[in-house]
Amino acid sequence: MRPDDIRELLRRHPFRPFRLILTNNAVHEVHHRDFALVSRSLVQIGFPSGEEESPSEERLIGIALVHIVQYELLPPAA
Repeated sequence: MRPDDIRELLRRHPFRPFRLILTNNAVHEVHHRDFALVSRSLVQIGFPSGEEESPSEERLIGIALVHIVQYELLPPAA
């Protein structure tokens, strides 16, 4: 996936959360545009405390854009 493809998802108005599906079938969700940062070959996704499986710690993951094979739009946040 190209960096501009991810940037376009992040710039949508109104923002829609989305899910990234990777070549290894891993799935990562972006629930807010401020929790993702895109560079030329990488997207970094932050998970603030209270989300995901470790509610007491913030977490940051990096995903190589070449490993993103698909995205899915999620229902808008309530």
